[in-house]
Amino acid sequence: MLTEIVKKELKRIVGEKNASFSKENLLCYSYDATNSPYMPEAVVFPTDAKEISLILKMANSEGFPVIPRGAGTGFSGGSLPVEGGVVLSTERMRNIVEIDTENLVALVEPGVVTWELQTEVEKSGLFYPPDPTSLKFSTIGGNIAECAGGPRAVKYGVTRDYVLGLEAVLPTGEIINTGVKTAKGVVGYDLTRLLIGSEGTLGVITKAYLRLLPKPESVVTLLAVFPDLKGAAKAVSGIISAKVIPATLELIDSVSIKCVEAHAKLGFPDAGAILLIEADGNIEAVRKESETIKRVCLENRASSVKAATDKYEVKDLWKARRAISPSLLKIRPDKINEDVVVPRASIPDLIEGIQEIAKAKGLLIACFGHAGDGNIHVNVMYDKKDSKEAKAAEDAVVDVFKLTLKLNGTISGEHGVGITKARYLNMELSPASIDVMKRIKNVFDPRGILNPGKIFQTDKETSGYKA
Repeated sequence: MLTEIVKKELKRIVGEKNASFSKENLLCYSYDATNSPYMPEAVVFPTDAKEISLILKMANSEGFPVIPRGAGTGFSGGSLPVEGGVVLSTERMRNIVEIDTENLVALVEPGVVTWELQTEVEKSGLFYPPDPTSLKFSTIGGNIAECAGGPRAVKYGVTRDYVLGLEAVLPTGEIINTGVKTAKGVVGYDLTRLLIGSEGTLGVITKAYLRLLPKPESVVTLLAVFPDLKGAAKAVSGIISAKVIPATLELIDSVSIKCVEAHAKLGFPDAGAILLIEADGNIEAVRKESETIKRVCLENRASSVKAATDKYEVKDLWKARRAISPSLLKIRPDKINEDVVVPRASIPDLIEGIQEIAKAKGLLIACFGHAGDGNIHVNVMYDKKDSKEAKAAEDAVVDVFKLTLKLNGTISGEHGVGITKARYLNMELSPASIDVMKRIKNVFDPRGILNPGKIFQTDKETSGYKA
């Protein structure tokens, strides 16, 4: 429990209006997209690195946990206060400090919403590619902590590919600057990459230097309709084999199509699967790529391939794509949402294997996601009140992970480990690798106060799962 002295000091550091201990406010910061609530004892809203430094120094002295939090849109429980303590929300650090149009760099604070940054840089004819599905809510700080991806990762990469440098506060309270403001820099260890994707366990990000690109001249959005999922999966491999790298290459199965259409009523066709594809670049290159994409899809038995006719149709298509996850709860009350990745050529094998797992377990498993880079969101649908069905769902997840690793993939491409995948960590990583990671954590955070209980299980816990 936080002492009254600690609460008083927290108020002094951030100000009366930036610290809360009321149950109503704490409840709002007790959960994320996993819907697994853990109540904190306080929530604070610092406005700069100095305030965060003072909070962390006090946490080390007094021994209470501090949990960094962006917008709470994560699917792995990374921002949950599983051991109580203080939630440190960066949502009031929302300044876009600078957009440098000459050097193509933006300097932003962690609470900037991804969509707001994209909109702002596009006013200058620039482009910030990372686009997680939650981009209209999630923040840059959270994106960096989780190394967020998104549909455009197939061509443009993920968040880490756009972070040049960081200002961050270490768990012990020191403020450090990592990386560079230039296109190149190899002085010392790459602490920037170490912090990216560390899920708020190694430091609190307070500023980020982000690489920008020129905005593409032209974008064409295509919708390819297939009678079955296997044909769509083969078309994904075929497009990449044809030496075309689209800006996005999204696969949506029949279960997801029906759910999103019932949920959003945007005119999605009744089909076995669809591919939502975008090509971007100069006008002539986009025209040629679109023709190749259409040809490959038709060769793989697509019943139709159509280009969106205007920006409103494009908006509706992407609105439908981003509505898939919540719409799935229309068919079953609960779901386990996994984000496995396999080499792109193995997409057909992954899809076929998942369908066999679903049939063997008597479950409905919906698949959609960023097929262009091999990242499929596997949603195991079930009712947790039915103990038999819940057990089958958990077993299905293990089978999906085993299949993924057999295909030389990884059990998480975007969501991270957090608490939801901690028990599966040893399926993918060797004991030696896990031990090195734990030692790094101990160097950064000797008292274990920053976001405890994430990624690594305690010595008392064992997963029992092997690859």
